[in-house]
Amino acid sequence: MSQYQPYKQQVVDTCHTLLERGYLKATEGNISARISGQNAFAITPSNYDYATMQAGDICILDFDIQRLEGEMKPSIESGMHAGVYQTRPDVHCIIHTHQPYASALALINAPIPALFDEQVMRLGRSVEIIPYAPSGTGFLKNAVKSKVKNGNNAYIMQNHGVLIFGGNMEQAIHNMALLEKCALTYLLALVTEKKVTRIPFPIREIAFSKLRADEKKFAKI
Repeated sequence: MSQYQPYKQQVVDTCHTLLERGYLKATEGNISARISGQNAFAITPSNYDYATMQAGDICILDFDIQRLEGEMKPSIESGMHAGVYQTRPDVHCIIHTHQPYASALALINAPIPALFDEQVMRLGRSVEIIPYAPSGTGFLKNAVKSKVKNGNNAYIMQNHGVLIFGGNMEQAIHNMALLEKCALTYLLALVTEKKVTRIPFPIREIAFSKLRADEKKFAKI
């Protein structure tokens, strides 16, 4: 059995879970997991239906996007995933989806401010916008690397979708669902055309400090 089998299976199981919950459709998006103790990661293949995906279809790449294992063509966004893992040692799992409510904010270029305590504790001070760049390009990789240095775990990619991080896959899935809840709530609040309130600045900073403490722990794994 391959030494990478547990990581491959974890990625596939996550794909099937998100497909069942409606966060993934057909072949859109991509998911990856950092390989512990190596400069490498497991990632979904390009343009492959999640419903039929199996562990053997998952690609293992190093941070230079050199193939270590797998026969399928890796996701076009592999360079972006590698860039995140190089920049953020606390990130062990990455989920990129086109989930509708957060993606709607991507179309109006609207970041999500600090609306809830849990949001800040899990996702960061705010959900910021990563400027548009074509998929699979070095421009997108560089835009992402520049933005994610702030320690947040959720980002909206302009005219594209969302990018979610976690110290483990369970955390990444939770963060993705939390982002969609916040996006829907924020969109509904914007529709009222009334002032959208935010949590107080001191509370926001206390919540964010808890997130940073967790990230320091994951960075040592």
